[in-house]
This record gives sequence, structure tokens and C-alpha cells, in this order.
Amino acid sequence: MSWISWLEARLGFLGVPRLMQFIAVLNGLVYVLHLFQPTYVLGLLMIPERILRGEIWRLVSYIFVPEIIFGGISPALQPIFLFIYLWFMVWVGDALEQALGAFRVTLYYVLGMVGVTIAAFFFWGGGLFAPLLNLSLFFAFATLYPDIQIYIFFVVPVKVKWLAFLSLAPLLLSFVMGSLGSKAALLVSFLNYFLFFGPDIYAKLRHRTATGIRRRKFEGKSSTDETLHRCAVCKRTEKDNPELDFRVAQDGQEYCTEHLPK
Repeated sequence: MSWISWLEARLGFLGVPRLMQFIAVLNGLVYVLHLFQPTYVLGLLMIPERILRGEIWRLVSYIFVPEIIFGGISPALQPIFLFIYLWFMVWVGDALEQALGAFRVTLYYVLGMVGVTIAAFFFWGGGLFAPLLNLSLFFAFATLYPDIQIYIFFVVPVKVKWLAFLSLAPLLLSFVMGSLGSKAALLVSFLNYFLFFGPDIYAKLRHRTATGIRRRKFEGKSSTDETLHRCAVCKRTEKDNPELDFRVAQDGQEYCTEHLPK
């Protein structure tokens, strides 16, 4: 039994059904409040210094801030992008809950919050961390449903796995080019993904590597076992005795000179 199954057996009642729907609704409400009071959102962001001063709600409230507010999108277009953003969040959340169950989705999300909180306090400082958390959800979705096809802007068909690779590219670039602190921050930000899917990915890679090694050994063994000549009677080959001479008889069979039919 895995540690996740162990926890689920004891704490399964803590799972929140339709969690992503609840978060999406609050994202929508925060956006509406932002229209009337733009500075309101600043009181919700993950800012470690403010949290240490007692504003502990920021440990949770940042997940309700839709990233399109800070995405440089024209205010006229923001409602359209908000609708797509919230719809996609609900769709991914429902698909994950169908595959994993309410408790595991809740645990996955909470572990993601723990990861980005560690990154905020020890490596990156304040910032917009909800996108990283939602990206970890998307990576989980792409791992479970890699071949599902979605339509970008309802027009361009793309498989989810290719979108995941595209989203992963800038993260890998940041990991390679960034400082040691940035590398650590990225790793802990996806703590939930590594804990949930890391063991299976490692096992698959290990199995694939072992299979490749066995295949190469087999192919190498097959190539070394191949012979050019074999006597139909004694079954000796040129490898048994390089000095053996072989002939093909009228019956079409190959014989060494000792057993060649008269």
C-alpha cells in the first residue's frame, strides 16, 4: 500500500468534492471585486513579509487571484479570457477527481500549496504563485490524459501532452539558466507532482531502460549465434572448427566433408 492509499484510508473524509469548482467560483468573485477596487487583490497575494506580520490569510487567499489580472491582457478582453481560464480549471479539476477521487485531488492541491509556500519563503519571496499551482494541476491532467485533444481558442486541435511539453519548456529553461535558489524553488513548487507521479515515472523509465538492455543483449547474442555453415548430420558449424569444410549436396542440405553423402 502506498503512502497516499494509507492516508486515504484514514483521512479520506477530509477530501473536498468539486474542489476546483469552488476555487473557480472564488476566482470569479475576486475578479469582480478587482473591477471595483483594484487594490483589493494586493491584500490577497503571497507576500512572506506580510504573513510574518500576522496576515496569515495570504497563505490561502493567493489561490483565489486569477492570473489574468496581472497578465497584461486588455481589460476589454479579460472577461473572455477569464471565462476560458475558469472553465478550463473546472474541466481539469473534474477530470482529476474522476480519475483520482476527491481526497487525492484535495491532497494534491494542498501539497502544491505547501510547495509554493516553501518556495515563497525560502527562495523567491512574494509573487504570483497561483499559476505555478494551477500548472501542476495541468501536468497531472496531462499525465493521466495525455491523448485528449483540446481546441485552442475553440479552433486549433492540440493533444494535451503537447501543450504540457510546451508549458514545460520555459520551466526547464529557467531551471537550467537560473540560480541555485531558482532551481530549488522550481523543484519544491512542483512537490505535489513529484510525490504523486514521480515513483510511477521512475518505475516506467527503469523498466524501459531494463527492457532496452535486455533487447540489446538478445540482439547481440542472436548476432553472435548466427552461423554461415551447419552440417545437417552432426550439426557442427564453422565456429566449432574453423578448419571444417562444408558442401551443399544434391538434396539441398549442407554437410561437412565427413558426412557428405556419396
